[in-house]
Amino acid sequence: MREFFLILTISLFVFRGEGQIPPGYYNTAVGLSGYPLKTALKTIITNGHTDRGYGNLYSGYVTADADNFYDNDGTVLDMYSENPNGVDTYFYTHNNRKCGNYNSEDDCYNREHLMPQSVFNSASPMKNDIHFVVPSDGYVNGQRSNLPFGEVTSSTWTSINGSKKGPCSFPGYSNLVFEPIDEFKGDIARCMLYFATRYESQVSSWSWGPLNGTSTQVYDQWFVNLLVKWHLQDTVNPREIVRNNASYTYQGNRNPYIDHPEWVTQIWTSTLPNVSVSENRLANLSIFPNPTVNQSVQITNEFPIDAVSIFTLLGKEVSGYTKENNSENTLNISGLPCGVLVLKITSKENTVVKKLVVQ
Repeated sequence: MREFFLILTISLFVFRGEGQIPPGYYNTAVGLSGYPLKTALKTIITNGHTDRGYGNLYSGYVTADADNFYDNDGTVLDMYSENPNGVDTYFYTHNNRKCGNYNSEDDCYNREHLMPQSVFNSASPMKNDIHFVVPSDGYVNGQRSNLPFGEVTSSTWTSINGSKKGPCSFPGYSNLVFEPIDEFKGDIARCMLYFATRYESQVSSWSWGPLNGTSTQVYDQWFVNLLVKWHLQDTVNPREIVRNNASYTYQGNRNPYIDHPEWVTQIWTSTLPNVSVSENRLANLSIFPNPTVNQSVQITNEFPIDAVSIFTLLGKEVSGYTKENNSENTLNISGLPCGVLVLKITSKENTVVKKLVVQ
């Protein structure tokens, strides 16, 4: 399913030509690592951030959170009610049935602060920041309340799509938490890491379960472990890329951990064993030259490349080209058709997708 969505996403990039990373946007972060990298990113994403106000979030959701990925009907894409493997039990159309009162799921939708707004006393611009304030079914939002995110073995309540709350079973914390479905765990983790970066200069004065009172690590180690785990297990997907671009168009800044997922583990260190394996498998992948004028490219990677599939923007798999392995880490591809292609590259634990322009 994700292959189709990725192709749709790249089509949006090519034909609409809006919201992509501006040239030089991250230049001042190049070469940095650790918390200095985080501080540099904070400066970048603060500059240009326009507070559009709380009421305008609903208009921002029209482009940032349209379901053109699962049900493909343009309805509100709500991480707490979306069924990624079938037809949604219920759905909301944009700007209809906004909360309002609710007594159960499917009553109305509202704005969910992934970092609870009680943490920052509902102050702006935090209250209005589309990068972590997302559309949500009102009743599920109420069930989540201001609980930390976590993992639950024995749930005390479960939503229709499988989001649940209960005592935390993740190492380091045992109080009540809220667990979204696997499909959106990485999305939420990157939103929470955005918050820790964008509001670095203020967050140390705020109080909430997982906050550790610092402006550097920001979160308790157990929560860092959780977010890094979710980030690595649920990698950046086309929906997030579209959302990031639309959010940039809407309020003028970006989530750097969607644009550069590798920065997460360059800043935060997980103490969980083997947590970095899946990310590192394709961390140093390169495709050269891109664009290419001779219909040939070379793909290199730090670890062995298991498979490469190539698609057109319309989703048709390309055939007739030649693949030759110089080594298990290097692959030469020739005889490619001209146009914009989508390369799906697999290496053991994970898969990445890259755009290739053949001129």
